[in-house]
Amino acid sequence: MSDEMDLLIPESLPEDHRSGFVALVGRPNVGKSTLMNAYLGQKIAIVSEKPQTTRQRILGILTEPKYQIVFVDTPGIHSPHHLLGEYMVTTAKRTLKDADVILWLVDGSVPPTPEDVDIGQTLREAAKVPIILAVNKIDLVPEGDRDGIAAQYLALADIHAHALISATRGDNRDRLLEMIVDALPLGPRYFPEDQVTDQDERFLAAELIREQVLRECHQEVPHSVAVIVDEFKDRSDELSYISATIAVERESQKQIVIGRGGGMLKRIGQGARLEIEKALGRRVYLELWVKVLPKWRRDPALLKRLGYVLPPEADSKD
Repeated sequence: MSDEMDLLIPESLPEDHRSGFVALVGRPNVGKSTLMNAYLGQKIAIVSEKPQTTRQRILGILTEPKYQIVFVDTPGIHSPHHLLGEYMVTTAKRTLKDADVILWLVDGSVPPTPEDVDIGQTLREAAKVPIILAVNKIDLVPEGDRDGIAAQYLALADIHAHALISATRGDNRDRLLEMIVDALPLGPRYFPEDQVTDQDERFLAAELIREQVLRECHQEVPHSVAVIVDEFKDRSDELSYISATIAVERESQKQIVIGRGGGMLKRIGQGARLEIEKALGRRVYLELWVKVLPKWRRDPALLKRLGYVLPPEADSKD
């Protein structure tokens, strides 16, 4: 770590202080972001019922007197169909290289899918650190079937420890957290104790707008949406002005996002504004626009413009 970062680390940590980077991996829509948000007690990563909601690597930092866990929420690992999908899968797999612990989330309400089998194979080949299996959504499974479902997932990789959990209801969340802490190495803090993420307010605003699009729109629209924050200004201590563009791939999708008489865009804006105000702790004046960027998910230049750029491979803890 740099000298500047060292200045942020208190010297009075207990000798048994544990810390490290915990990669949250799994196929889409298994509850990775929901679990991280629950541990942090606030929304850091957006959530929806739509698969592939998470597109970027997002840090969530949980600091307690005896440990600091740096959760690394990753896109769901899946079979990509375009450049955006390839970016997402590469982002997720790169995270494995820098992790101190891998937390593999699976959907315990269904047997392993081919994607789960592929992820297990990837973990067997690439993982050099403890893998903790979290069998999520266990509240949807009859009690007598739970151990059998867990056994099917345990057979897919070399598992250090496992827990049957419900990220939403809270079943065994505390027990899983104990497993994570126990698996971490002894070490210092990498971030100040009051920092909870590495994302700035512009990124968070864009994601919260996209979350509302995911909630309000259906069919092909959610996967084709990106959000660009064009302007973000604090007009006072109590008010921020945000102007953002919702990008879609086709004119028909633009009409869906706008809706009859602008009704859909109004609902998206109202919901996003409330979520952004909650996250920022101040009032927000939000203006939204919709623009067609044809085939942006397949265009390297447009992907770069929209912020989907892989950084150079490096040790995230340096």
